[in-house]
Amino acid sequence: MQFRTVLDVKVVDVQKRRNPSKHYVYLINVTYSDNTSHIVYRRYSKFFDLQALVRLPPQISQSEEVLRFFETKAEDVHPPVE
Repeated sequence: MQFRTVLDVKVVDVQKRRNPSKHYVYLINVTYSDNTSHIVYRRYSKFFDLQALVRLPPQISQSEEVLRFFETKAEDVHPPVE
């Protein structure tokens, strides 16, 4: 099995959420080295910590922390309906 890396990340929208409290989430289109892409939803507070890391040298951009941040989660597949 080939190691999948993040090639590109684009913020495509932002949404206001009210549950469990009022907050904003970024809708992020993540493109991987295997030519798949997924939309993930991340809070501003989480996204801010990792922005611009994808374009850094591989020891950072391909680190476990960065890859884990962009993994598709259950709430990405079935986002909450307001």
